[in-house]
Amino acid sequence: MGKYRSGTDKKKILRIAQIAPLYESLPPKLYGGTERIVHYLTEELVREGHDVTLFASGDSITHARLIACVNEGLRLKQDCIDPLAYHIIQMQKLSAYVNEFDVLHFHTDYLHFPYSNTLKIPSVTTLHGRLDIPELQDIYNTFPYQNLISISENQRLPLPQGNFVKTVYHGLPGNLHHLGEGTGEYLAFLGRISPEKGVERAIKIALETNTKLKIAAKIDKADFAYYEEKVKFMLDHPLIEYVGEINDQQKTEFLAQAKALLFPIDWPEPFGLVMIEAMACGTPVIAFNRGSVPEVMENNVTGFIVNSVEEAIHAVSGLKYLSRIEIRRAFERRFTATRMAEDYIDVYRILVNSKFPDVHRGRTSILDV
Repeated sequence: MGKYRSGTDKKKILRIAQIAPLYESLPPKLYGGTERIVHYLTEELVREGHDVTLFASGDSITHARLIACVNEGLRLKQDCIDPLAYHIIQMQKLSAYVNEFDVLHFHTDYLHFPYSNTLKIPSVTTLHGRLDIPELQDIYNTFPYQNLISISENQRLPLPQGNFVKTVYHGLPGNLHHLGEGTGEYLAFLGRISPEKGVERAIKIALETNTKLKIAAKIDKADFAYYEEKVKFMLDHPLIEYVGEINDQQKTEFLAQAKALLFPIDWPEPFGLVMIEAMACGTPVIAFNRGSVPEVMENNVTGFIVNSVEEAIHAVSGLKYLSRIEIRRAFERRFTATRMAEDYIDVYRILVNSKFPDVHRGRTSILDV
């Protein structure tokens, strides 16, 4: 088991394995929401004195012990044809070290379930994606004892049989972004160009309000045909500027100077990291009422929750009534990496202090012990 801190702080130092997806480095060089969150969590756990090992790509930068499972993030690895192969290697590497840990924290979706289901070491899995996919019903019926973390209450609704032990909202380092003045006179769109992210809606809102729109977004191979057919021709308008993918340093300036972030989603967004990135800059968000939005947003405080393009157009005129200072304060109250890490540590301690259950006796969760 873990060591104890000296002095008056007798809380046990936990030996934690963070198992990250391998598609991006930690932190990502460009886009990569899940990897970004795993990075912030890992660094905060180290800062709080825990013994953390990170299983990730070899080009990751971390204060934790790094065990590389591939030399670089797979999305930028030009010669990678089968990314699943490296995730299987990752599980094998974890097997070589598994007895060194008090708790395993997976961020690799359900890939590890056949492996972690046999372990005598507590584990928990944060689900970072959408759960309204039909095949997932069979997966979670087959593995009913996996301890799961949701990133919003809304995310877990399609999977009522899932063994969810807690919802932990994402968090960012408090000093990652700074409060901006919003003097750029443009609306911002940040994320991916894909049908569910609503870039067409964002363009319409900008044109109808005669406001410049800057689009900082990646285009996945799977969405390239959509971009070519539905979006590309819309970028020729003088009010619309396509910036491309941007990194964290560029993101701060991009969001801090924007009048508002447009988040016109058309899918059940599990969390929406870009919303709290904007809040960290004091930038209001105009977000469609889908998925996690009502949980993350404080309507009329951090921005406006809308139900249509027409409502979003009307909301643009109300931005002047919002306080950027209050938006930043809302971020500091709810969405820091410190708060996120503390929530996860609470789960880890319960898992570590509980006797590992015999799954054949029908117990639904380690947390029920």
